[in-house]
Amino acid sequence: MKGTKRPGAMTFFRQWLKNPLRTAALLPSSAELAAAMIAAMPDGVRRVIELGGGTGAITAALLDAGIDADDLLVLELNEELHAHLRARFPRVRAVLGDARSLERLADEAGYLAGGRADAIVSGLGLLSMPPPLQQEILEAALACLRDDGVLVQFTYGPIAPVADAVAEALGLTVERGDFVLRNVPPATVYVYRHAGAPGQ
Repeated sequence: MKGTKRPGAMTFFRQWLKNPLRTAALLPSSAELAAAMIAAMPDGVRRVIELGGGTGAITAALLDAGIDADDLLVLELNEELHAHLRARFPRVRAVLGDARSLERLADEAGYLAGGRADAIVSGLGLLSMPPPLQQEILEAALACLRDDGVLVQFTYGPIAPVADAVAEALGLTVERGDFVLRNVPPATVYVYRHAGAPGQ
């Protein structure tokens, strides 16, 4: 059916062919996975950072859910996918760069002038990364997140995407969210919070 085609699917697939280790999936996130990511965020979330925007499946869902373009920052490492995001969402701050540099990039884009994010949603392939790299990325993300904010991460693997030692070192607790079968491949949502933050 034409109506089920995901925007940017061929762009995404080309990037997977070029670098399957960096682009963890064959297809963009499904509408069901995007909905599960948004459902995992607490009520009242206004400012959001998205890590690994891809072709914009989750970006579009965030905007549809009422997140204002001015309150959204999307980070993408791949140049072609970044250009796709800029063209598809001209009002959104779509930033090209490495997640380890998130704090600097968000500041340079003017995002942090409005305060830190209430939530960070991530499609990065953390599970396939070594723990030191996970920790670098999460330290940069937490620097841009309110102390009572949440980090919502999806993963394709059978275990939590952040190594236990990394979560402990950063003082994070984890809650397993929805399992989304209607995604290629199926994915599970996890929610990370600072220990002692509301919701614990």
